Amino acid sequence: MTKFNGFLPGKQPTFAVYTQFISELLPLIDHVVELKVTLYAMWAIQQREGTFRYLLRRDFTVNAAFMAGIGGEAALDDGLARACARETLLSTEVELGESPERLYFINTALGRTALEQVRLGLWQPGHEGLVEILPERPNIYRLYEDHFGQLTPMIADMLKDAEKDFPLNWIIEAMRIAVAKNARNWRFVQGILDRWQREGKGNAVDQRPDERDGKRYISGEYADFLEW
Repeated sequence: MTKFNGFLPGKQPTFAVYTQFISELLPLIDHVVELKVTLYAMWAIQQREGTFRYLLRRDFTVNAAFMAGIGGEAALDDGLARACARETLLSTEVELGESPERLYFINTALGRTALEQVRLGLWQPGHEGLVEILPERPNIYRLYEDHFGQLTPMIADMLKDAEKDFPLNWIIEAMRIAVAKNARNWRFVQGILDRWQREGKGNAVDQRPDERDGKRYISGEYADFLEW
């Protein structure tokens, strides 16, 4: 048996599981791959945004660790078939690009509505990117989770963009300013970084940014950053 090394210290991203899953659905599932597929689908669907959230088969196959854990693509197809037969997942086929694709919805009120809308031709899915496991947290990801709140896919994308645009020490310092001023939102941090990039972080007025920038952003032209 391969042992689990334990969850990492600090806050970790979480996902919601319906109480009915524990009280009603879990006792019914008697196949381990169906259980793994169901739990993965519940996690993955919560990475989607928008009113109608769905998964494609490749949202499962893209995750190498998950696929190895269930035994490959034949096992995936069996698990999906079992989850659909139990109606934990709802599915329908649509034309996406040059070939048909099967959509998978969780059997919730919104999932049932989405399925009906697709079948009536009233809603067409877009071309969202693949669901992915967020990367091992660099310092700024952990800082965000520890001091700002839950790390969502949208926030993760903003942090990735910031890493490309600004030095890491700038980002960490701007986050510390936000925490010190109890302005725990990313727009506040982004505003500080944009100002440093525009005006120069190392000039005289930025000698004590933890005080000067905090005061400027809390009042005046940047006050709206606190509202996000």
